[in-house]
Amino acid sequence: MSPDFTPSGSVRSAAALNEQIRALWTRAGGSLSAQERAEYELLVVKWAEAIRGEVVEAA
Repeated sequence: MSPDFTPSGSVRSAAALNEQIRALWTRAGGSLSAQERAEYELLVVKWAEAIRGEVVEAA
């Protein structure tokens, strides 16, 4: 598990999650291992949830 990984249940902003996604791709050099792919998929799901939450708050 990466040192930047935060356990589920914690609240992170879409911007923070986006930064984690970018850092993951940078560390991986553009090619994800199976473990990195799983981490990426989880981050993308959390990012989408955060985006939806931010849109609802703005409305």
